[in-house]
Amino acid sequence: MNSESSSSTQQSADSQYEGYRFYTETIEVTRMSALAFFEAGGSDHSGKRLYWQNREKTFTLVGIGHAHVLSTNKANGRFEEIKKDWQNLCRQIVNEEHSVQPVLFGGFSFDPLNNKASEWKRFPQAYFAVPTFQLVLKGEQAFISIHLITQKQESFAEFEAMRKERDKLIHAAQVSEVDKYDKPQTTGRIELKKQAYLDSIKQVTDIIKAKEVEKVVIARTMKLEFEDVFTPTSALYQVSNEQPESFLFGLEAEDQFFFGATPERLVKVENHKALSTCLAGSTPRGKTIEKDTELGEILLKDSKNRAEHQYVVNMISEVFRANCSRTIVPKLPKLMKIRDIQHLYTPVEGDLNPGATLFDLVQVLHPTPALGGEPKLLALEMIRNYEAMNRGYYAAPVGWIDAKGDGEFAVAIRSALLDGKEAYLYAGGGIVADSTPESEYDETWVKFRPMLRALGGQLSDES
Repeated sequence: MNSESSSSTQQSADSQYEGYRFYTETIEVTRMSALAFFEAGGSDHSGKRLYWQNREKTFTLVGIGHAHVLSTNKANGRFEEIKKDWQNLCRQIVNEEHSVQPVLFGGFSFDPLNNKASEWKRFPQAYFAVPTFQLVLKGEQAFISIHLITQKQESFAEFEAMRKERDKLIHAAQVSEVDKYDKPQTTGRIELKKQAYLDSIKQVTDIIKAKEVEKVVIARTMKLEFEDVFTPTSALYQVSNEQPESFLFGLEAEDQFFFGATPERLVKVENHKALSTCLAGSTPRGKTIEKDTELGEILLKDSKNRAEHQYVVNMISEVFRANCSRTIVPKLPKLMKIRDIQHLYTPVEGDLNPGATLFDLVQVLHPTPALGGEPKLLALEMIRNYEAMNRGYYAAPVGWIDAKGDGEFAVAIRSALLDGKEAYLYAGGGIVADSTPESEYDETWVKFRPMLRALGGQLSDES
């Protein structure tokens, strides 16, 4: 009975895309500014653009328009649903590309069981899109693909029109100067529910001291108000200048834009090899090289931060051992230094087992103890009960996967939600037994700093 039910479910999933055709066409072009291409798509495809650049700057992805959207508001089964829909959609690809693969890009919310009202009005619990026009920059090469997903029997004329639009986009991106966007003028900076945040630290610390849970990450939010509407292109320009050593991402959903510059990879899969980043435990950068080195050495020896980091290493290693045939985990962390902050960092690598996919790893890794807590389910419940906000996509997985199953997801921290003349910023920290509201509050300012500077709301100690 169960196997028959399972079989019919699979057939209905497959049949959902029966009759569809997934056409692709890729051409190689001379290199262009990814930001200029993103901007060129704004006039006709506003609200339907995406942007990604890996930390190493070896891969940049820009999407314009929606050839197809995969989304769900289900609280349960959302990872599996998106995975299956993408696999079934890829079976409809008519012509195989060798230079680059069609890409699905998007993200998941942090916690679909959080029912608090929020600013995330355009973002469902999972939201992914196949772009109509896809720019990929790899090394010295640039490729632009057209994607058409249709049930029409005859689509030659439509595809020909798309070629003409592609050529217009290429022309606009190649001949236009990349604007030097000014930082926006902020008219207000509001710490939302500050007292509730401070109270939650005290409440959660008391529960941890009672040995009910080991660690819980509690976050807070801030709203910036601008004189004028702040555009997604300008937002990406600012964060790419301010945080060049991070993953850059941007995802439009109608009139809202979620973007950021995160140092934290969740997981990458390439040719059946998986790589994850354990990133937990942090301290500010020093004003001088001597002070910077001193702060780094203190961090490496700090028992609270080392314990917090080890939670993440243990959890990610366990996931990799369950899904990989071979796993490599360094014994000691290193320092990852970016502009405003330095972190404890341990890479974890493995060879994927047959049948294991990127989406499977994303599902079991999210949230890592660095953004949720330990043990995971109890920490999530406490975040739901005590955190004064709804995180939306903050601290959640955002990234891409191609038709071969290769791809990369980052953890969407150092991020903001842009909504017209307002932006919402997010920052949090790991609460353990010796945490205090004052120290945790101070730590969030260090984590707010990158986005505050990019958005023109810099702190008083910055010129």
